[in-house]
Amino acid sequence: MPSATQLHLVWFKRDLRVADHAALAAAISAARSEKRGAVLGLYVIEPEVIEAADFAGRHWEALAEALAELRTALRVAGVALAVRRGAVVEVLERLRAGLVGAGGLLTLWSHEETGNAVTYARDRRVGGWSREHGVRWTEYPQNGVVRRLRSRDGWAGIWGERMGAPAVATPARGLAPGWTLKDEGAIPTAVELGLAPDACPGRQAATRAEALRLLGTFLAYRGRNYSREMSSPVSAADACSRLSVPLAYGTISMREVAQAAVHRLGEVQALRAAGAATEFPIGSLRSFIARLHWHCHFMQKLESEPRIEFSAFLPELDVLRSEAWTDERANKLAAWSEGRTGYPFIDACMRSLRATGWINFRMRAMLMSFASYDLWLPWRLSGLHLARQFTDYEPGIHWPQVQMQSGTTGINTLRMYSPVKQSIDQDGDGVFIRRWVPELAGVSTAFIHEPWRMPIEEQVRSGCLVGRDYARPLIDHAEAVRFARAQFSEVRRSADLRAKAGEVFRRHGSRKRPGTTITEPRWFEGKEACPGAAGEQLNLGV
Repeated sequence: MPSATQLHLVWFKRDLRVADHAALAAAISAARSEKRGAVLGLYVIEPEVIEAADFAGRHWEALAEALAELRTALRVAGVALAVRRGAVVEVLERLRAGLVGAGGLLTLWSHEETGNAVTYARDRRVGGWSREHGVRWTEYPQNGVVRRLRSRDGWAGIWGERMGAPAVATPARGLAPGWTLKDEGAIPTAVELGLAPDACPGRQAATRAEALRLLGTFLAYRGRNYSREMSSPVSAADACSRLSVPLAYGTISMREVAQAAVHRLGEVQALRAAGAATEFPIGSLRSFIARLHWHCHFMQKLESEPRIEFSAFLPELDVLRSEAWTDERANKLAAWSEGRTGYPFIDACMRSLRATGWINFRMRAMLMSFASYDLWLPWRLSGLHLARQFTDYEPGIHWPQVQMQSGTTGINTLRMYSPVKQSIDQDGDGVFIRRWVPELAGVSTAFIHEPWRMPIEEQVRSGCLVGRDYARPLIDHAEAVRFARAQFSEVRRSADLRAKAGEVFRRHGSRKRPGTTITEPRWFEGKEACPGAAGEQLNLGV
Protein backbone atom coordinates (compact mmCIF):
# COMPACT_ATOMS: atom_id res chain seq x y z
CA MET A 1 0.00 0.00 0.00
CA PRO A 2 1.43 3.45 -0.86
CA SER A 3 2.46 5.70 2.01
CA ALA A 4 1.96 8.82 -0.12
CA THR A 5 -1.40 10.57 -0.58
CA GLN A 6 -0.25 12.28 -3.80
CA LEU A 7 1.64 10.34 -6.44
CA HIS A 8 3.36 12.36 -9.15
CA LEU A 9 3.76 10.02 -12.09
CA VAL A 10 6.41 10.94 -14.68
CA TRP A 11 5.62 9.26 -17.97
CA PHE A 12 8.80 8.73 -19.99
CA LYS A 13 8.55 8.32 -23.76
CA ARG A 14 11.28 9.60 -26.11
CA ASP A 15 12.96 11.54 -23.31
CA LEU A 16 15.00 8.91 -21.48
CA ARG A 17 17.20 11.12 -19.30
CA VAL A 18 17.17 12.97 -15.98
CA ALA A 19 19.14 16.05 -17.10
CA ASP A 20 17.22 18.97 -18.64
CA HIS A 21 13.97 17.10 -18.03
CA ALA A 22 11.26 19.64 -17.24
CA ALA A 23 8.55 17.10 -16.39
CA LEU A 24 10.72 15.18 -13.92
CA ALA A 25 11.99 18.35 -12.26
CA ALA A 26 8.48 19.75 -11.89
CA ALA A 27 7.14 16.50 -10.44
CA ILE A 28 9.96 16.30 -7.88
CA SER A 29 9.48 19.95 -6.95
CA ALA A 30 5.74 19.39 -6.44
CA ALA A 31 6.35 16.29 -4.33
CA ARG A 32 8.85 18.10 -2.12
CA SER A 33 6.32 20.82 -1.42
CA GLU A 34 3.85 18.28 -0.06
CA LYS A 35 3.97 16.42 3.20
CA ARG A 36 3.15 13.06 1.65
CA GLY A 37 3.98 13.50 -2.00
CA ALA A 38 6.00 10.98 -3.99
CA VAL A 39 7.37 10.57 -7.52
CA LEU A 40 7.32 7.47 -9.69
CA GLY A 41 8.75 7.11 -13.17
CA LEU A 42 6.83 5.07 -15.75
CA TYR A 43 7.73 3.61 -19.13
CA VAL A 44 5.09 1.63 -20.99
CA ILE A 45 5.95 -0.96 -23.63
CA GLU A 46 2.99 -0.55 -25.95
CA PRO A 47 2.05 -3.48 -28.19
CA GLU A 48 0.66 -1.20 -30.89
CA VAL A 49 3.95 0.72 -30.99
CA ILE A 50 6.31 -2.25 -31.20
CA GLU A 51 4.02 -4.04 -33.66
CA ALA A 52 3.77 -1.03 -35.98
CA ALA A 53 5.20 -1.24 -39.49
CA ASP A 54 7.89 1.36 -38.72
CA PHE A 55 9.31 -0.40 -35.63
CA ALA A 56 12.16 -2.92 -35.61
CA GLY A 57 14.24 -4.94 -33.21
CA ARG A 58 17.14 -2.51 -33.43
CA HIS A 59 14.88 0.23 -32.11
CA TRP A 60 13.94 -1.80 -29.07
CA GLU A 61 17.53 -2.84 -28.37
CA ALA A 62 18.57 0.83 -28.32
CA LEU A 63 15.59 1.67 -26.12
CA ALA A 64 16.36 -1.14 -23.68
CA GLU A 65 19.92 0.11 -23.15
CA ALA A 66 18.67 3.63 -22.55
CA LEU A 67 15.98 2.43 -20.14
CA ALA A 68 18.49 0.49 -18.05
CA GLU A 69 20.69 3.56 -17.82
CA LEU A 70 17.69 5.76 -16.96
CA ARG A 71 16.58 3.44 -14.17
CA THR A 72 20.01 3.71 -12.55
CA ALA A 73 20.05 7.51 -12.86
CA LEU A 74 16.57 7.84 -11.37
CA ARG A 75 17.51 5.74 -8.36
CA VAL A 76 20.12 8.34 -7.46
CA ALA A 77 17.29 10.86 -7.13
CA GLY A 78 15.20 8.43 -5.08
CA VAL A 79 12.79 7.69 -7.93
CA ALA A 80 11.89 4.21 -9.13
CA LEU A 81 11.20 3.46 -12.79
CA ALA A 82 8.25 1.15 -13.38
CA VAL A 83 8.33 -0.68 -16.71
CA ARG A 84 4.95 -2.03 -17.76
CA ARG A 85 3.49 -3.68 -20.88
CA GLY A 86 0.08 -2.88 -22.32
CA ALA A 87 -2.05 -0.01 -23.54
CA VAL A 88 -1.04 3.21 -21.78
CA VAL A 89 -4.56 4.14 -20.70
CA GLU A 90 -5.05 0.72 -19.13
CA VAL A 91 -1.74 0.95 -17.27
CA LEU A 92 -2.56 4.44 -16.02
CA GLU A 93 -6.05 3.44 -14.92
CA ARG A 94 -4.72 0.52 -12.88
CA LEU A 95 -2.33 2.88 -11.09
CA ARG A 96 -5.02 5.48 -10.54
CA ALA A 97 -7.60 3.02 -9.28
CA GLY A 98 -5.14 1.42 -6.86
CA LEU A 99 -4.06 4.78 -5.55
CA VAL A 100 -7.59 6.13 -5.14
CA GLY A 101 -8.58 2.92 -3.37
CA ALA A 102 -5.89 3.63 -0.82
CA GLY A 103 -6.99 7.24 -0.38
CA GLY A 104 -4.45 8.85 -2.71
CA LEU A 105 -4.45 11.01 -5.82
CA LEU A 106 -2.55 10.78 -9.11
CA THR A 107 -0.93 13.58 -11.09
CA LEU A 108 0.63 12.92 -14.52
CA TRP A 109 3.69 14.70 -15.93
CA SER A 110 5.39 14.23 -19.31
CA HIS A 111 7.04 15.84 -22.29
CA GLU A 112 5.13 16.49 -25.49
CA GLU A 113 5.89 13.97 -28.21
CA THR A 114 5.91 14.32 -31.98
CA GLY A 115 5.71 10.68 -32.95
CA ASN A 116 3.86 8.57 -35.48
CA ALA A 117 0.12 8.13 -35.91
CA VAL A 118 0.05 5.41 -33.25
CA THR A 119 1.51 7.61 -30.51
CA TYR A 120 -0.57 10.59 -31.66
CA ALA A 121 -3.80 8.59 -31.24
CA ARG A 122 -2.56 7.20 -27.91
CA ASP A 123 -1.91 10.71 -26.56
CA ARG A 124 -5.42 11.71 -27.51
CA ARG A 125 -6.77 8.73 -25.57
CA VAL A 126 -4.65 9.63 -22.55
CA GLY A 127 -5.99 13.16 -22.73
CA GLY A 128 -9.56 11.85 -22.72
CA TRP A 129 -8.82 9.53 -19.82
CA SER A 130 -7.23 12.30 -17.75
CA ARG A 131 -10.23 14.60 -18.27
CA GLU A 132 -12.70 11.83 -17.47
CA HIS A 133 -11.04 11.00 -14.16
CA GLY A 134 -9.93 14.49 -13.16
CA VAL A 135 -6.23 13.63 -13.40
CA ARG A 136 -4.10 16.70 -14.00
CA TRP A 137 -1.74 16.01 -16.90
CA THR A 138 1.00 18.59 -17.43
CA GLU A 139 3.07 18.40 -20.62
CA TYR A 140 6.26 20.32 -21.43
CA PRO A 141 7.97 20.92 -24.78
CA GLN A 142 11.38 19.28 -25.00
CA ASN A 143 12.73 20.82 -28.22
CA GLY A 144 11.86 23.52 -30.73
CA VAL A 145 8.61 21.93 -31.91
CA VAL A 146 5.60 24.09 -31.07
CA ARG A 147 2.26 22.44 -30.40
CA ARG A 148 -0.81 24.07 -31.95
CA LEU A 149 1.40 26.44 -33.95
CA ARG A 150 -0.82 28.80 -35.94
CA SER A 151 1.78 30.19 -38.32
CA ARG A 152 5.37 29.52 -39.31
CA ASP A 153 6.04 33.24 -39.03
CA GLY A 154 8.28 33.75 -36.02
CA TRP A 155 8.91 30.05 -35.46
CA ALA A 156 12.68 30.46 -35.77
CA GLY A 157 12.58 32.98 -32.95
CA ILE A 158 10.72 30.54 -30.71
CA TRP A 159 13.37 27.91 -31.45
CA GLY A 160 16.09 30.37 -30.48
CA GLU A 161 14.35 31.33 -27.25
CA ARG A 162 13.91 27.72 -26.20
CA MET A 163 17.47 26.74 -27.03
CA GLY A 164 18.81 29.81 -25.23
CA ALA A 165 16.81 29.26 -22.03
CA PRO A 166 18.68 27.76 -19.05
CA ALA A 167 18.69 23.98 -18.99
CA VAL A 168 16.59 22.36 -16.27
CA ALA A 169 18.78 21.25 -13.38
CA THR A 170 19.36 17.55 -12.81
CA PRO A 171 17.41 16.38 -9.71
CA ALA A 172 19.47 16.28 -6.54
CA ARG A 173 20.13 13.09 -4.62
CA GLY A 174 17.93 11.89 -1.82
CA LEU A 175 14.25 12.43 -2.59
CA ALA A 176 12.23 10.67 0.08
CA PRO A 177 10.68 7.61 -1.64
CA GLY A 178 7.13 7.75 -0.26
CA TRP A 179 6.08 5.08 -2.72
CA THR A 180 6.74 1.39 -2.33
CA LEU A 181 6.98 -0.35 -5.68
CA LYS A 182 6.71 -4.10 -5.29
CA ASP A 183 7.81 -4.86 -8.85
CA GLU A 184 9.71 -2.38 -10.99
CA GLY A 185 9.25 -4.58 -14.00
CA ALA A 186 11.97 -6.21 -16.05
CA ILE A 187 13.28 -4.64 -19.24
CA PRO A 188 12.67 -7.45 -21.76
CA THR A 189 14.82 -8.36 -24.72
CA ALA A 190 13.67 -8.05 -28.32
CA VAL A 191 13.26 -11.83 -28.42
CA GLU A 192 11.10 -11.79 -25.29
CA LEU A 193 8.90 -9.18 -26.95
CA GLY A 194 8.49 -11.44 -29.96
CA LEU A 195 10.16 -9.01 -32.36
CA ALA A 196 11.53 -10.38 -35.60
CA PRO A 197 15.30 -11.02 -35.73
CA ASP A 198 17.07 -7.82 -36.74
CA ALA A 199 20.82 -8.28 -36.98
CA CYS A 200 22.58 -4.93 -36.71
CA PRO A 201 26.14 -5.67 -35.55
CA GLY A 202 27.28 -2.08 -35.92
CA ARG A 203 24.32 -0.54 -34.10
CA GLN A 204 25.08 2.66 -32.24
CA ALA A 205 24.19 2.92 -28.55
CA ALA A 206 21.52 5.42 -27.57
CA THR A 207 22.69 5.87 -23.98
CA ARG A 208 23.42 9.22 -22.40
CA ALA A 209 26.97 8.19 -21.61
CA GLU A 210 27.56 7.61 -25.31
CA ALA A 211 25.79 10.87 -26.20
CA LEU A 212 28.06 12.91 -23.94
CA ARG A 213 31.13 11.17 -25.33
CA LEU A 214 30.05 11.88 -28.90
CA LEU A 215 29.23 15.51 -28.17
CA GLY A 216 32.58 16.03 -26.48
CA THR A 217 34.69 14.45 -29.21
CA PHE A 218 32.73 16.13 -32.00
CA LEU A 219 33.18 19.61 -30.57
CA ALA A 220 36.78 18.95 -29.60
CA TYR A 221 38.11 17.55 -32.89
CA ARG A 222 35.85 15.23 -34.90
CA GLY A 223 33.73 18.07 -36.28
CA ARG A 224 36.59 20.11 -37.69
CA ASN A 225 35.81 19.05 -41.25
CA TYR A 226 32.06 18.64 -40.73
CA SER A 227 31.03 20.92 -43.59
CA ARG A 228 33.41 19.30 -46.07
CA GLU A 229 33.16 15.64 -45.04
CA MET A 230 29.47 15.14 -44.18
CA SER A 231 28.46 14.20 -47.72
CA SER A 232 30.61 11.12 -48.30
CA PRO A 233 29.92 7.88 -46.43
CA VAL A 234 33.67 7.33 -46.40
CA SER A 235 34.20 10.27 -44.03
CA ALA A 236 30.76 11.13 -42.63
CA ALA A 237 30.62 8.34 -40.06
CA ASP A 238 33.39 10.11 -38.15
CA ALA A 239 32.93 13.72 -39.26
CA CYS A 240 29.24 13.88 -38.32
CA SER A 241 28.30 14.29 -34.67
CA ARG A 242 26.38 10.98 -34.63
CA LEU A 243 24.04 12.54 -32.05
CA SER A 244 20.93 11.69 -34.07
CA VAL A 245 20.53 8.39 -32.20
CA PRO A 246 20.55 9.79 -28.63
CA LEU A 247 18.44 12.74 -29.78
CA ALA A 248 15.84 10.33 -31.17
CA TYR A 249 15.49 8.59 -27.79
CA GLY A 250 15.95 11.75 -25.76
CA THR A 251 18.96 10.61 -23.75
CA ILE A 252 20.35 14.07 -24.44
CA SER A 253 18.25 17.15 -25.07
CA MET A 254 18.39 19.36 -28.14
CA ARG A 255 19.03 22.32 -25.84
CA GLU A 256 22.06 20.65 -24.27
CA VAL A 257 23.55 20.02 -27.70
CA ALA A 258 22.73 23.48 -29.04
CA GLN A 259 24.15 25.27 -26.02
CA ALA A 260 27.33 23.19 -26.07
CA ALA A 261 27.79 23.96 -29.79
CA VAL A 262 27.21 27.69 -29.35
CA HIS A 263 29.60 27.74 -26.37
CA ARG A 264 32.25 26.03 -28.49
CA LEU A 265 31.63 28.52 -31.28
CA GLY A 266 32.27 31.34 -28.83
CA GLU A 267 35.51 29.71 -27.72
CA VAL A 268 36.77 29.35 -31.28
CA GLN A 269 35.80 32.92 -32.16
CA ALA A 270 37.59 34.22 -29.06
CA LEU A 271 40.72 32.30 -29.98
CA ARG A 272 40.61 33.70 -33.51
CA ALA A 273 40.10 37.24 -32.20
CA ALA A 274 43.08 36.85 -29.90
CA GLY A 275 45.26 35.61 -32.74
CA ALA A 276 45.62 32.17 -31.17
CA ALA A 277 45.94 29.10 -33.37
CA THR A 278 42.89 26.88 -33.76
CA GLU A 279 42.20 24.17 -36.32
CA PHE A 280 38.45 24.23 -35.82
CA PRO A 281 36.71 26.17 -38.61
CA ILE A 282 33.94 28.51 -37.50
CA GLY A 283 31.99 27.45 -40.58
CA SER A 284 31.72 23.84 -39.40
CA LEU A 285 30.21 24.92 -36.09
CA ARG A 286 27.78 27.28 -37.77
CA SER A 287 26.77 24.55 -40.17
CA PHE A 288 26.16 22.14 -37.31
CA ILE A 289 24.06 24.64 -35.36
CA ALA A 290 22.02 25.32 -38.50
CA ARG A 291 21.25 21.62 -38.80
CA LEU A 292 20.08 21.45 -35.20
CA HIS A 293 17.60 24.13 -36.20
CA TRP A 294 16.58 22.14 -39.29
CA HIS A 295 16.08 19.06 -37.10
CA CYS A 296 13.17 20.75 -35.30
CA HIS A 297 12.03 22.54 -38.49
CA PHE A 298 11.20 19.21 -40.11
CA MET A 299 9.62 17.76 -36.98
CA GLN A 300 7.32 20.78 -36.89
CA LYS A 301 5.88 19.74 -40.25
CA LEU A 302 4.56 16.43 -38.90
CA GLU A 303 3.44 18.05 -35.64
CA SER A 304 1.39 20.58 -37.58
CA GLU A 305 -0.01 18.12 -40.13
CA PRO A 306 0.09 14.47 -38.92
CA ARG A 307 -1.57 13.15 -42.10
CA ILE A 308 1.67 13.56 -44.08
CA GLU A 309 2.87 10.27 -42.60
CA PHE A 310 0.40 8.63 -44.97
CA SER A 311 -0.56 11.06 -47.74
CA ALA A 312 1.33 13.54 -49.89
CA PHE A 313 1.70 17.16 -48.88
CA LEU A 314 -0.15 17.73 -52.13
CA PRO A 315 -2.68 14.85 -52.14
CA GLU A 316 -3.05 15.17 -55.91
CA LEU A 317 0.51 13.86 -56.25
CA ASP A 318 -0.39 10.53 -54.66
CA VAL A 319 -1.72 9.46 -58.04
CA LEU A 320 1.94 9.04 -58.94
CA ARG A 321 3.32 5.52 -58.39
CA SER A 322 -0.22 4.27 -57.69
CA GLU A 323 -0.14 1.57 -60.34
CA ALA A 324 -1.24 -1.95 -59.42
CA TRP A 325 1.21 -3.82 -57.20
CA THR A 326 2.85 -6.56 -59.25
CA ASP A 327 5.49 -9.21 -58.69
CA GLU A 328 7.89 -7.08 -60.72
CA ARG A 329 7.43 -4.11 -58.40
CA ALA A 330 7.71 -6.36 -55.35
CA ASN A 331 10.97 -7.76 -56.70
CA LYS A 332 12.32 -4.25 -57.22
CA LEU A 333 11.46 -3.31 -53.64
CA ALA A 334 13.16 -6.46 -52.34
CA ALA A 335 16.29 -5.90 -54.45
CA TRP A 336 16.56 -2.28 -53.27
CA SER A 337 15.92 -3.26 -49.63
CA GLU A 338 18.60 -5.95 -49.71
CA GLY A 339 21.25 -4.07 -51.68
CA ARG A 340 20.92 -6.04 -54.94
CA THR A 341 20.12 -3.32 -57.49
CA GLY A 342 23.22 -3.76 -59.63
CA TYR A 343 24.34 -0.21 -58.85
CA PRO A 344 27.37 -0.66 -56.56
CA PHE A 345 27.08 2.59 -54.63
CA ILE A 346 23.36 2.14 -53.98
CA ASP A 347 23.94 -1.41 -52.81
CA ALA A 348 26.91 -0.47 -50.62
CA CYS A 349 24.89 2.26 -48.89
CA MET A 350 21.94 -0.02 -48.24
CA ARG A 351 24.08 -2.85 -46.94
CA SER A 352 25.99 -0.47 -44.69
CA LEU A 353 22.72 0.91 -43.36
CA ARG A 354 21.34 -2.56 -42.68
CA ALA A 355 24.48 -3.50 -40.72
CA THR A 356 24.97 -0.27 -38.76
CA GLY A 357 21.58 1.44 -38.54
CA TRP A 358 23.04 4.75 -39.71
CA ILE A 359 24.20 6.46 -42.86
CA ASN A 360 24.74 10.11 -43.69
CA PHE A 361 22.02 12.33 -45.07
CA ARG A 362 23.09 12.62 -48.70
CA MET A 363 23.11 8.85 -48.98
CA ARG A 364 19.68 8.63 -47.32
CA ALA A 365 18.41 11.09 -49.87
CA MET A 366 20.01 9.13 -52.71
CA LEU A 367 18.52 5.83 -51.54
CA MET A 368 15.05 7.35 -51.31
CA SER A 369 15.43 9.11 -54.65
CA PHE A 370 16.48 5.87 -56.33
CA ALA A 371 13.48 4.01 -54.93
CA SER A 372 11.03 6.76 -55.89
CA TYR A 373 12.29 7.85 -59.32
CA ASP A 374 14.42 5.03 -60.71
CA LEU A 375 12.30 2.16 -59.40
CA TRP A 376 9.03 4.14 -59.29
CA LEU A 377 8.06 2.63 -55.93
CA PRO A 378 5.41 4.15 -53.62
CA TRP A 379 7.14 6.45 -51.14
CA ARG A 380 5.27 5.01 -48.18
CA LEU A 381 6.57 1.46 -48.75
CA SER A 382 10.20 2.39 -49.29
CA GLY A 383 9.92 4.93 -46.45
CA LEU A 384 8.78 2.21 -44.06
CA HIS A 385 11.77 0.06 -44.94
CA LEU A 386 14.16 2.92 -44.21
CA ALA A 387 12.33 3.72 -40.98
CA ARG A 388 13.01 0.17 -39.79
CA GLN A 389 16.67 0.43 -40.77
CA PHE A 390 17.42 3.79 -39.14
CA THR A 391 18.31 3.35 -35.48
CA ASP A 392 17.80 7.12 -35.26
CA TYR A 393 14.32 6.96 -36.81
CA GLU A 394 12.53 10.19 -35.95
CA PRO A 395 9.06 10.24 -37.56
CA GLY A 396 8.86 14.02 -37.65
CA ILE A 397 12.02 14.23 -39.74
CA HIS A 398 11.64 11.01 -41.65
CA TRP A 399 8.29 11.41 -43.37
CA PRO A 400 8.72 15.00 -44.56
CA GLN A 401 12.15 14.03 -45.89
CA VAL A 402 10.79 10.89 -47.57
CA GLN A 403 8.26 13.05 -49.37
CA MET A 404 10.81 15.73 -50.16
CA GLN A 405 13.06 13.18 -51.84
CA SER A 406 10.06 11.66 -53.69
CA GLY A 407 8.77 14.92 -55.16
CA THR A 408 5.41 14.95 -53.38
CA THR A 409 5.73 18.15 -51.34
CA GLY A 410 4.89 20.45 -54.25
CA ILE A 411 7.44 23.00 -53.02
CA ASN A 412 10.78 21.27 -53.58
CA THR A 413 12.68 20.67 -56.79
CA LEU A 414 12.83 17.08 -58.03
CA ARG A 415 16.10 15.55 -56.83
CA MET A 416 16.94 12.66 -59.10
CA TYR A 417 20.35 11.57 -57.92
CA SER A 418 22.52 9.81 -60.46
CA PRO A 419 23.86 6.71 -58.68
CA VAL A 420 27.00 6.65 -60.83
CA LYS A 421 27.76 10.35 -60.40
CA GLN A 422 27.23 10.11 -56.63
CA SER A 423 29.46 7.05 -56.57
CA ILE A 424 32.30 8.84 -58.38
CA ASP A 425 31.85 12.05 -56.36
CA GLN A 426 31.56 10.48 -52.92
CA ASP A 427 33.60 7.27 -53.22
CA GLY A 428 35.96 7.92 -56.11
CA ASP A 429 38.39 5.12 -55.28
CA GLY A 430 35.65 2.64 -54.46
CA VAL A 431 36.79 2.14 -50.85
CA PHE A 432 33.26 2.17 -49.45
CA ILE A 433 31.92 -0.02 -52.25
CA ARG A 434 34.57 -2.70 -51.79
CA ARG A 435 33.96 -2.78 -48.05
CA TRP A 436 30.23 -3.36 -48.31
CA VAL A 437 29.94 -5.18 -51.64
CA PRO A 438 32.69 -7.79 -51.36
CA GLU A 439 31.65 -9.35 -54.68
CA LEU A 440 33.37 -6.34 -56.26
CA ALA A 441 36.53 -6.43 -54.15
CA GLY A 442 38.69 -7.48 -57.09
CA VAL A 443 37.24 -4.99 -59.59
CA SER A 444 39.57 -2.21 -60.68
CA THR A 445 38.79 1.43 -59.92
CA ALA A 446 38.20 1.99 -63.62
CA PHE A 447 35.08 -0.20 -63.45
CA ILE A 448 34.11 -0.18 -59.76
CA HIS A 449 31.32 2.36 -60.30
CA GLU A 450 29.91 0.66 -63.43
CA PRO A 451 30.94 -3.02 -63.37
CA TRP A 452 28.49 -3.87 -66.15
CA ARG A 453 30.82 -2.05 -68.52
CA MET A 454 33.70 -4.46 -67.87
CA PRO A 455 34.82 -6.51 -70.85
CA ILE A 456 34.37 -10.21 -70.25
CA GLU A 457 38.11 -10.78 -69.87
CA GLU A 458 38.20 -8.08 -67.18
CA GLN A 459 35.30 -9.74 -65.39
CA VAL A 460 37.17 -13.05 -65.38
CA ARG A 461 40.34 -11.37 -64.12
CA SER A 462 38.49 -9.59 -61.31
CA GLY A 463 36.67 -12.73 -60.22
CA CYS A 464 33.31 -11.08 -60.71
CA LEU A 465 31.05 -12.15 -63.56
CA VAL A 466 28.25 -9.61 -63.90
CA GLY A 467 24.91 -11.38 -63.80
CA ARG A 468 26.34 -14.26 -61.80
CA ASP A 469 28.54 -12.91 -59.00
CA TYR A 470 27.00 -9.45 -58.97
CA ALA A 471 23.63 -8.35 -60.33
CA ARG A 472 23.11 -6.45 -63.54
CA PRO A 473 21.43 -3.05 -63.06
CA LEU A 474 17.73 -3.41 -62.35
CA ILE A 475 16.94 -0.46 -64.60
CA ASP A 476 18.61 2.06 -66.88
CA HIS A 477 18.93 5.25 -64.86
CA ALA A 478 18.59 7.63 -67.82
CA GLU A 479 15.44 5.93 -69.06
CA ALA A 480 13.94 5.79 -65.56
CA VAL A 481 14.52 9.49 -64.99
CA ARG A 482 12.93 10.38 -68.32
CA PHE A 483 9.88 8.32 -67.41
CA ALA A 484 9.61 9.91 -63.95
CA ARG A 485 9.87 13.45 -65.30
CA ALA A 486 7.19 12.69 -67.88
CA GLN A 487 4.84 11.41 -65.16
CA PHE A 488 5.29 14.54 -63.08
CA SER A 489 4.79 16.73 -66.13
CA GLU A 490 1.55 14.93 -66.94
CA VAL A 491 0.15 15.49 -63.43
CA ARG A 492 1.10 19.15 -63.51
CA ARG A 493 -0.67 19.58 -66.84
CA SER A 494 -3.82 17.89 -65.62
CA ALA A 495 -4.19 19.80 -62.35
CA ASP A 496 -3.66 23.38 -61.29
CA LEU A 497 -1.37 22.81 -58.34
CA ARG A 498 0.33 26.18 -58.10
CA ALA A 499 -2.12 27.68 -55.60
CA LYS A 500 -2.17 24.49 -53.54
CA ALA A 501 1.63 24.38 -53.48
CA GLY A 502 1.59 27.94 -52.21
CA GLU A 503 -0.64 26.84 -49.36
CA VAL A 504 1.79 24.03 -48.50
CA PHE A 505 4.59 26.57 -48.33
CA ARG A 506 2.50 28.89 -46.18
CA ARG A 507 1.96 26.07 -43.68
CA HIS A 508 5.38 24.44 -43.73
CA GLY A 509 7.95 26.49 -45.60
CA SER A 510 10.87 28.32 -44.08
CA ARG A 511 10.74 32.06 -43.77
CA LYS A 512 14.36 33.07 -44.36
CA ARG A 513 16.62 32.66 -47.33
CA PRO A 514 19.95 30.81 -47.08
CA GLY A 515 22.94 32.84 -46.06
CA THR A 516 21.60 34.22 -42.79
CA THR A 517 24.60 35.43 -40.86
CA ILE A 518 25.23 34.78 -37.21
CA THR A 519 25.63 37.73 -34.90
CA GLU A 520 27.07 37.03 -31.48
CA PRO A 521 26.07 36.95 -28.71
CA ARG A 522 22.54 36.61 -30.12
CA TRP A 523 21.27 33.09 -30.54
CA PHE A 524 21.65 31.70 -34.00
CA GLU A 525 18.20 31.10 -35.42
CA GLY A 526 19.49 28.93 -38.22
CA LYS A 527 19.47 28.91 -42.00
CA GLU A 528 16.04 28.67 -43.48
CA ALA A 529 15.40 28.18 -47.13
CA CYS A 530 12.82 28.79 -49.77
CA PRO A 531 11.53 25.68 -51.55
CA GLY A 532 14.30 23.53 -52.93
CA ALA A 533 17.17 25.47 -51.39
CA ALA A 534 19.71 23.92 -49.06
CA GLY A 535 17.52 20.92 -48.31
CA GLU A 536 19.90 18.32 -49.67
CA GLN A 537 22.60 19.64 -47.35
CA LEU A 538 20.52 18.85 -44.28
CA ASN A 539 22.09 15.99 -42.37
CA LEU A 540 19.43 13.91 -40.66
CA GLY A 541 22.17 12.21 -38.69
CA VAL A 542 23.70 15.55 -37.68
